[in-house]
Amino acid sequence: MSDKLFIFDTTLRDGEQVPGCQLNTVEKIQVAKQLEQLGVDVIEAGFPISSPGDYNSVIEISKAVTWPTICALTRAVEKDIDLAAQSLQYAKRKRIHTGIGTSDSHIRYKFNSNREEIIERAVAAVKYAKKYVEDVEFYAEDAGRTDNEYLARVIEAVIKAGATVVNIPDTTGYCLPQEYGDKIKYLMEHVDGIDKAVISTHCHNDLGMATANTFSGVINGARQVEVTVNGIGERAGNTSLEEIAMILKCHKHLGIDTNINTNKIYPISRMVSSLMNMPVQPNKAIVGRNAFAHSSGIHQDGVLKNVKTYEIIDPKDIGLDDNSILLTARSGRAALKYRLHVNGVDIDDEKKLDKIYQKFLKLADQKKEVTDADVLVLAGADTADTHAVRLDFLQVTTGMGVRSVASIGLDIAGQKFEAASTGNGPVDAAIKALKKIITKQMVMKEFTIQAISKGSDDVGKVHMQVEHDGQVYYGFGANTDIVTASVEAYIDCINKFRK
Repeated sequence: MSDKLFIFDTTLRDGEQVPGCQLNTVEKIQVAKQLEQLGVDVIEAGFPISSPGDYNSVIEISKAVTWPTICALTRAVEKDIDLAAQSLQYAKRKRIHTGIGTSDSHIRYKFNSNREEIIERAVAAVKYAKKYVEDVEFYAEDAGRTDNEYLARVIEAVIKAGATVVNIPDTTGYCLPQEYGDKIKYLMEHVDGIDKAVISTHCHNDLGMATANTFSGVINGARQVEVTVNGIGERAGNTSLEEIAMILKCHKHLGIDTNINTNKIYPISRMVSSLMNMPVQPNKAIVGRNAFAHSSGIHQDGVLKNVKTYEIIDPKDIGLDDNSILLTARSGRAALKYRLHVNGVDIDDEKKLDKIYQKFLKLADQKKEVTDADVLVLAGADTADTHAVRLDFLQVTTGMGVRSVASIGLDIAGQKFEAASTGNGPVDAAIKALKKIITKQMVMKEFTIQAISKGSDDVGKVHMQVEHDGQVYYGFGANTDIVTASVEAYIDCINKFRK
């Protein structure tokens, strides 16, 4: 008989803490519905006390999904727990996730406390949360750097207080796989009543070992894993949902099963990447664009003879179908709507679909083939129609041995403005022309260009970070012309601080 591994997805909480990747409530609901279809057991929908937006998102996600447990994060503070309970009022299955730091570093420097007091606060938080919900998860923050004997004391105390799940986070990504696995094993062997709770992993990727640590935890008895789509998360990210799911699919001899419908992995990967404006690195395991690419002659020869020589995963197992409908300038709305659906975006509003379709036709005239990545960018770019500042036109003259010159036209709340400037390259000239119209003091902090796929006619995506009045704003733009994409990214930043 197979063991069940519970998948706890924190894309909408830990994953959304990545700078520049914040989602609004509507977008969070889109992701939550797709996570439900994917088969995750628990959706951590937010940290209600942190902001009104997070509080509202937990409420709306609770209404929008049916069978996954909805979880709300708190500190070991009563007002946090009160608000979390309120936000979960509509959830069919609800969980409060409360906890406190347990490492000596956290106890001394974060809480100015001592070990005994931390245990008391942990127990009090679990008991208080238990008044609201039956399902209470406790996290021992920085458990990765907490000595095992003290950690066991904390875990035993919170289980006796009523915790149903105990989370053992490697908060800083410090542990080695064997070290983390031994920590889980120690708890399994030394905590009285450990059979009354599920041990959960929550590993960060600071040293590139999040998935290895998580899997080591599972091998040693953990039966819940806390993961994110594409491995997004603070700093270097979290354990990737898709990696854990496919490891277990490839190693069926382990006898550990999940509810994950792996055919839904690729669509939700692209959806999260598009909504959060966070490209997936090409060599990312499972969902990167090179994950099933072979350039070596020896590899190509082997794959042509038998695909299993160099591929342990069938692309179709993650929802990547090489025989999918291709989009060209002759494709209709139905084909576009279908490709959006395949990529996790369902659009029932015909007016919105028509706007995206018009953009699609313009792009299709510039390219031989429109990719799924292009389609997702088009769907995301549709929101630019509501911006106060919009790009009317951009003309750039550049070349070897000549100074770049840019002319730009902006529509600002219905009024037309034009300006021109020279610069050190076409992007510099275009941004300087834009600054002649938008005269506010802005400092560009980060500028990243990434091709979405391959080919000279493909859409390029620009991510930008701009500082204005002491605040940092993130913007993105996408276009077959990288200069235009750069200007659109800058305008996206402007629209955010104009709100």
